[in-house]
Amino acid sequence: MAAIIKTSDEIDKMRIAGQQAADVLTMIEPFIKVGVTTNELNQRCHDFIVNEQGGIPAPLNYHGFPKSICTSLNFVVCHGIPNDKALKDGDIVNVDITVIQNGYHGDTSKMFMVGKTSILAERLSRIAQECLYIGINMVKPGARLGDIGAAIQKHAENHNYSVVREYCGHGIGVGFHEEPQVLHYGKKGTGETLQVGQCFTIEPMVNAGKRNCKVLKDEWTVVTKDKKLSAQWEHTLLVTETGVEILTLRPEETIERIINHD
Repeated sequence: MAAIIKTSDEIDKMRIAGQQAADVLTMIEPFIKVGVTTNELNQRCHDFIVNEQGGIPAPLNYHGFPKSICTSLNFVVCHGIPNDKALKDGDIVNVDITVIQNGYHGDTSKMFMVGKTSILAERLSRIAQECLYIGINMVKPGARLGDIGAAIQKHAENHNYSVVREYCGHGIGVGFHEEPQVLHYGKKGTGETLQVGQCFTIEPMVNAGKRNCKVLKDEWTVVTKDKKLSAQWEHTLLVTETGVEILTLRPEETIERIINHD
């Protein structure tokens, strides 16, 4: 299956969905603190998406997923299910938001620090975000996905971290997960060549220990096998004529929304 190239009308819809997903992360930040449960965060995000934005939370009932957001805590790699356990001082949590608006998906995630976190946890989170930004900065027409994956892998491993291989970024649009698969590791000079009008996510999962992970009995929650911390950041991107546009950029970020390579 080839990548789906978006029309200008579809790109406009992708921008709206992407902005709304980013807005959910901005909205929820003040509520992520010691004592709150991830179920409470889930409810706030659900209500905001449905009642304020008039959107649909894409994860809810997606292949049976029971909640409207994913909350991946500490050594959870991805697909954590919100529950009634309260956040503790020192926790780190990834909140993954996907909004459907006008039939199109905007998908983004961010790491949050709860209370006072360890230097190790903050460093892991920072390096994982740098991995995302390194990948984004390479996106342009003609760029190869293998080069992007190799650069992300190199940055993580240079800091003695590992990159999860079982889960990857993906094309996105009318479908939550479209072609191509966007690996966060790889070999230079390999992989698909990017084209103008493609939309996809980059979302590296970076582990403090080994890359190995496993799925829990709930058939969703993915954890590191060695129980060491994992961090992830995600953006939805558009390949432009001269580079890349970040469709899910938040106000606090320092990276430019539109990066030109001409």
